[in-house]
Formats: sequence, structure tokens, C-alpha cells
Amino acid sequence: MPAIESPADKPRITAPKKDTPTFSPGKVSVLYVLGGPGAGKGTQCANLVRDYGFTHLSAGDLLRAEQDRPDSQFGSMIKDYIREGTIVPMEVTVQLLENAMTEDIREKGGYGRFLIDGFPRKMDQAIKFEESVCPSRFTLFFDCPEDIMQQRLLNRGKTSGRADDNAESIKKRFKTFVETSMPVVDYFEKQGKVVKIPASKPPDEVYADVKRSMSQRGFEQLE
Repeated sequence: MPAIESPADKPRITAPKKDTPTFSPGKVSVLYVLGGPGAGKGTQCANLVRDYGFTHLSAGDLLRAEQDRPDSQFGSMIKDYIREGTIVPMEVTVQLLENAMTEDIREKGGYGRFLIDGFPRKMDQAIKFEESVCPSRFTLFFDCPEDIMQQRLLNRGKTSGRADDNAESIKKRFKTFVETSMPVVDYFEKQGKVVKIPASKPPDEVYADVKRSMSQRGFEQLE
């Protein structure tokens, strides 16, 4: 795979070649959590962590932590991509996710349950992760109208301190999601691996739908 150049400092990123995924789906359950910015993914992930014992990995949080890490090779590059509302090169995101999963699985004796929030955002990310890290069980897709998501984000921006919770970045993020992430949802939907959740309702009502869908897919709440 050719190296990817950053628009800023142009570090070279190369992906190691793998013949099989790092983790077996027999021991590791991965659910992707997708939805437009402001669809409520983080709120519902917190519920699933509490009630089902998942570990919540937010691709965005991992990237934001990496950009602030003093000795990060890719910090300024990640910052540029996030500010522009575009997608960070997949090699960086996939490696950060794999590192976080490895640490968690090691602590839990080789087994793990993961919600991967805001990922995969492009087809190349989806294929790379499935082939090299772990095949997913299914995707939870939180479907929410753009006007509702925008209002939620603008309200959150008053207190979040996030650089991308402003009107200009929000518009770019919506455009990026529709153009690049919806094809991922469509791809997995054709495989019967998408659970679509209407996300414009109050959070408790949304979570009731989530729990029904989890039960239908073989996941029961912890005692």
C-alpha cells in the first residue's frame, strides 16, 4: 500500500500486511455504531456499556487523544483533518483501534466485547478493519434528520469545547457523512448486518428500540 501524505507535515503512514484478522470473532464481538454527527451515538453507547458489558471505543476520541499526545508523530496531521471535517487516513485510525482493543482483551483473558463508535466512516476503513483486525457482528445505525442533529450539536458546542462543534464544521461533517459513511451502511445492509434505529426520539425511547434489537441479535443484558 502506498504511503499517505498529510496536508500539513506529511508524515509517511504504512500499513503492515496481514493474512488473517488479529482477533477471532469467536472470542471478540465487534459492533460498529454509525450515525450522523449529533445522532446520539455516545449516549446510547454509554447505556450499552452499562447494561451489556461492552467496552466503548470512540474512533473520534482516540484521534483527539492522539493529536494532543506530546510525542505523537501524527498529532498535527490529525488536527488538520478534524478541523476541516474530513476523514483521517485509515491506517492511523485502524491502528489506534487495534491498540486499544489489544490492551482491553489482554486484561480480560483473551475475550472482549466492543462498540466502535463513529467507525468505519469509509469503505476502505470497513474492509481494512474486517480483514486485518476483526470481522464485525453487525452495525447499529442511528438514523436522525439533519436539522435535529444540527441543533443538538450547536447546543453541545456551547459547553463541549470541541473545535468542530461550530456551524461551519458541522456543515462539513454532515456532507462528509452522507458522501462517505452512508455507502458503508448500505454495504453492510446488503449483508443483513445493519440494525437501523430511529434516533430523533428522546434517548430513553431510542434505547428501548436498541434493547429490542440487541435481544433479537442474541445479546442479553447482564444480570
